[in-house]
Amino acid sequence: MDHAQDWLLFEDNIGENLSIDETCLSSGEVYTFLTNKAGKGRKGTLVAVVKGTKAEDVIQVLKKINLSKRKAVKEITLDLSSSMMRIARSVFPKALITNDRFHVQKLYYDALDDMRIAYRWMARDKENEEIKEAKSKGKEY
Repeated sequence: MDHAQDWLLFEDNIGENLSIDETCLSSGEVYTFLTNKAGKGRKGTLVAVVKGTKAEDVIQVLKKINLSKRKAVKEITLDLSSSMMRIARSVFPKALITNDRFHVQKLYYDALDDMRIAYRWMARDKENEEIKEAKSKGKEY
């Protein structure tokens, strides 16, 4: 168990639907967690923990899981991180890769907010032009 400082693997906990994500613990260290959705956060949920998020390191650990078990994974959910995408594609070749809803919604909300702000500035500029034009013609606005 010399590796326990760097990674833990619970191969028996693997299932058809997994999630992978990075988490920063209170000490500031970042870890990559692979979890089985069927576990619903209870005993048997944790499949692997790897210190860091470097794709090569995580792939090396996760490839210790038997290939037949890795091929049995049907879906893996992850954020929009290119590192997590690379890990998922390399380790779980047959799995459908799903981006988690939170990150997709955030992209849409951010884009919508950018549009809203742009339209607000356009409306203010138009109103200012109309005020300026009304003043130049001696009219009230």
